[in-house]
Amino acid sequence: MPFFWGAFDLAVTRFSGRPAPQHPGGIPRCPDRVRQEAYHAELSSCGYWPGRREDGLSYSYAYPAPAGFAEHGLQTPGAAFDPDLGELVLPYRTVREAPDPEALLLGFLRETYEVAAELARWPATA
Repeated sequence: MPFFWGAFDLAVTRFSGRPAPQHPGGIPRCPDRVRQEAYHAELSSCGYWPGRREDGLSYSYAYPAPAGFAEHGLQTPGAAFDPDLGELVLPYRTVREAPDPEALLLGFLRETYEVAAELARWPATA
């Protein structure tokens, strides 16, 4: 479970077991070699980021993002693709105000992992 410097987010990452194309780098305040090492294999990552938004958000992304990832409609109420972040997101306020916050968040995490794994055609054992 990584805790990212500079962004103060807490995440869980799953790997497909297959190598990924070299990350292009270019992330502010992060040497390219760090990103290239961190993203050396296909992955799906999700977590919580307090961010610059009202209450923060839960997020999910895949590297490399498979075709159709951004456009895939989610069943999780309140979840959507954020083009500014390039990630699927679920606002904390939505989770907090849900009748069953735990079920909503767990549904988002499961659904977004399944979308990434399915679209990228990850091996079933991944």
